[in-house]
Amino acid sequence: MQAEDGTPFVRDAWERPSGGRLEGDGVSRLVEEGGLLERGGCNFSHVKGTQLPPSATQHRPELAGAPFEALGVSLVFHPRNPYVPTVHMNVRMLAAQPAGAPMVTWFGGGMDLTPYYGFEEDARHFHSVCRHALSPFGDDKYPRFKHWCDDYFFLKHRNEPRGIGGIFYDDFAEGGFDNGFAMMRSVGDAFLEAYLPIVQRRRATAYGERERDFQAYRRGRYVEFNLVWDRGTLFGLQSGGRTESILMSMPPLVKWRYDWHPEPGSPEAGLYTDFLVARDWA
Repeated sequence: MQAEDGTPFVRDAWERPSGGRLEGDGVSRLVEEGGLLERGGCNFSHVKGTQLPPSATQHRPELAGAPFEALGVSLVFHPRNPYVPTVHMNVRMLAAQPAGAPMVTWFGGGMDLTPYYGFEEDARHFHSVCRHALSPFGDDKYPRFKHWCDDYFFLKHRNEPRGIGGIFYDDFAEGGFDNGFAMMRSVGDAFLEAYLPIVQRRRATAYGERERDFQAYRRGRYVEFNLVWDRGTLFGLQSGGRTESILMSMPPLVKWRYDWHPEPGSPEAGLYTDFLVARDWA
């Protein structure tokens, strides 16, 4: 993405010394006011902690309080052009060591697309790549993880999805460590194939203040989801993670309005009627 943007990403390496409740290291790569990306970044982290935070044991109460190790890569890109969608991708592994019991390891990850102006071609391409990345691991994985993504990236307080979804899975340990690792790697490797063709198709599309205004409004939904519902954000903050890296996912310019609705029949209304609905894209 640095080559596509044309602007060097800032490299920010960090380290948490041993002795605290969280130790480890990582690297953040970030761009602001780039040629393509208004804001975007990619985080790598490898940390160990004395106690799993509540967000990580929500579905595994037997691991509450256990020491843990976590490894992950996450990225979010917010393009300037409203016709280029925002995208998120994350892959991660967690291992917990409950007292007097064997180590428990599981994986999570996925990617999802958040357009401001929808295009059927883009939605079908993104989902088709996601399906292909999961196909070696069973025909059930894409429909299962697509549905999981639709359910997860949903703003319950707004009764609307964040975008057009993609795939999402968590607490995955089926088939053992090697199978989980291979699937996680396949998802991560598929990201550029899923996103870059969309960027290249839309980045030169002309836009004006109307489109930018709507983009800022819809970005508000992105912020609301990440701060209210996202388990990754909660895990980072609850475990004492690096705030600057955790909140890197936030868009740079956002707008809220009171009880606003797009004009019926407008391109903005089309996002709601044709794309922010549960659909089978691939």
